[in-house]
Amino acid sequence: MSVQTGLVKSEQGSSLVQSDKRPTVTPACDVYESKDEILLVADVPGVAHDRLEVHLDEGELTITAHRDLSPRDQGSLVAGQYRSCDFRRRFALPGGIDASRISADLKEGVLRLHMPKSEALKPREIPVRAG
Repeated sequence: MSVQTGLVKSEQGSSLVQSDKRPTVTPACDVYESKDEILLVADVPGVAHDRLEVHLDEGELTITAHRDLSPRDQGSLVAGQYRSCDFRRRFALPGGIDASRISADLKEGVLRLHMPKSEALKPREIPVRAG
């Protein structure tokens, strides 16, 4: 094989793209709503808590994470699908979320974002007076 300007030419003449860029993955997410909060659950397997960032800016929530895998002392990798990568996902939040009370926890590769609703957004019963 010969290497030419970032492409690997196979003997049959087809080109294979060679890249050192890390893949960016969109994490699978579920969103739940209760009367008190919106809960976002995102899968970010293999991500350490110090490699995870959650930002809220002008109603847009961004999740960014980096999974870094180094060679293991278990021998040479023969087949693998679990690689270093970046995770990225954005959400537009509805009005009425109390941004000062948003909390996040990461356990066993699952990020849980608790986004409490403000009192104005919570459902309430309106009493009806007879009269």
